[in-house]
Amino acid sequence: MDVNSLKAKKFREMVTVGRQRLEEHTDYVNSLNVFPVPDGDTGTNMNLSFTSGSNAVKESSSEKMGEITQALAKGLLMGARGNSGVILSQLFRGFAKALEGKDEVNAADLAQAFQGGVETAYNAVMKPVEGTILTVARQSAKAGLKKAEETDDIIELMETVLNAAKRSLKKTPDLLPILKEVGVVDSGGQGLVYIYEGFLSSLTGEAPVEEENHNLEEMVRAEHHRSGVHESVNTQDITYGYCTEIMVHIGEGETVEKEFDYDEFRNYLNELGDSLLVVADEEIIKVHVHTERPGEVMNYGQKFGSLMKIKVDNMREQHSALSEDKAKKVEEKDFAVVAIAAGEGLKELFESLGVDCVLQGGQTMNPSTEDIVKAMESVPAKQYIVLPNNKNIFMAAEQATKVIAAEAAVVPTRTIQQGLTAMLGYNPTQDLEANSEAMTDEIELVKSGQVTFAVRNTELNGLTIKKDDYMGIIDGDIKVTAPELFNVTLETIKAMLDDESEIVTVFIGEDGSVEETDKLAEFMEQNYPDIEIEIHQGGQPVYPYLISVE
Repeated sequence: MDVNSLKAKKFREMVTVGRQRLEEHTDYVNSLNVFPVPDGDTGTNMNLSFTSGSNAVKESSSEKMGEITQALAKGLLMGARGNSGVILSQLFRGFAKALEGKDEVNAADLAQAFQGGVETAYNAVMKPVEGTILTVARQSAKAGLKKAEETDDIIELMETVLNAAKRSLKKTPDLLPILKEVGVVDSGGQGLVYIYEGFLSSLTGEAPVEEENHNLEEMVRAEHHRSGVHESVNTQDITYGYCTEIMVHIGEGETVEKEFDYDEFRNYLNELGDSLLVVADEEIIKVHVHTERPGEVMNYGQKFGSLMKIKVDNMREQHSALSEDKAKKVEEKDFAVVAIAAGEGLKELFESLGVDCVLQGGQTMNPSTEDIVKAMESVPAKQYIVLPNNKNIFMAAEQATKVIAAEAAVVPTRTIQQGLTAMLGYNPTQDLEANSEAMTDEIELVKSGQVTFAVRNTELNGLTIKKDDYMGIIDGDIKVTAPELFNVTLETIKAMLDDESEIVTVFIGEDGSVEETDKLAEFMEQNYPDIEIEIHQGGQPVYPYLISVE
């Protein structure tokens, strides 16, 4: 079967099957995490990110490839979680940019789109590392460009891209020594391969799209959120002022003139407004559209059956009332700080140091770009500083600062401890650049320790790590491992100390205990009398104890 042209309808299916394929293998992708800590969430992050993009594709009513790929890119951008999700969003941002303005695409266009994605993703990463998803994307796109010189068949092109991606994935351990040491391939690259597998199986028809339960109310909420009707325009600028919903019982009633044809029905209503959603089965048609002529929508619906439900809202009146409410809200601040952390105790600590909004997140629950944007918007300000407090949240935080209209900067805090220490350099009377610099300088003054448990057996950094044993991690490197939590915590603290150490702070997590920290404090007082020790309830998940040494 030759396929020489790719249209929006088929691409929608490709995206859906790609998402389904990735979702099926999320746990496996998570298992490829190099460190045996309970935060192997690359699969989860990629799945949630791509699902956001897939949902945006479903919500779009466009039948043009350039527009449908833009919807995918925007959905991925706002839903991107973790570094893997952000890189995935950049791959499809470049993909969409290459197809801008196109109604349909050929094999050469598709090959250029994959290459455009690679270029955009590499430009977005400050220090690209080979042996990762970037390498898999680059080498597969290169193979696609070469194949496009030989064939016009899109299926052949996609087969070539997928096979090259698989070959590249197998070689990732040769490029990244840590992968070879642990005996795994790159998790992000594996996630991308699953998406490409879904694309190909959709093109060949080997994997038909699974029927999904369409809930019109959920789709309407998503469409309103996507279009931003109540946020991004003035009341007088709303083009289509009536949010109209009808439900039609197909073939019932005296007004029936036509047999229902989905494409004909949708195309007609598409000319009457925007934000169109049409969901239909054998008996019922559900419609949502923003229009200036709600009566015409109803009259057209009656040509196919009886009206079971009618709902019309005047969006200009709603928007005007909402704008008045917003005007009454809190005045804009000069500066606001947003920190990402999990645990009520940590939240209170950050707030006590001047953080305006603490977004719940961290290990195993990386917030999306949109989550971070919303956290910033919850505190109206002229300038923002974001403390990611986790290296896997850096890129989503950076994307958020580019999405929001105000000036914003990310202070590169890799741990909770660095985030708390960075706040000591914060001065709301200084400008954004001065604060960013001062706060970044502060994080160099603290050592960060984390105690958690191993999720699998492995050999790493010369250590034999057994599943369920505890590990002490110091500034990102596993340094201690043993079966007993107290012993690992104590040895981790001792390994963090040097002649300049003055203060040790321990943050008790959900699985930590006051009894153990009392024993730690007693040991420190007896053996290190010149070092001050502080104990705080952090309430964080995953890590029974977080430790900082200054």
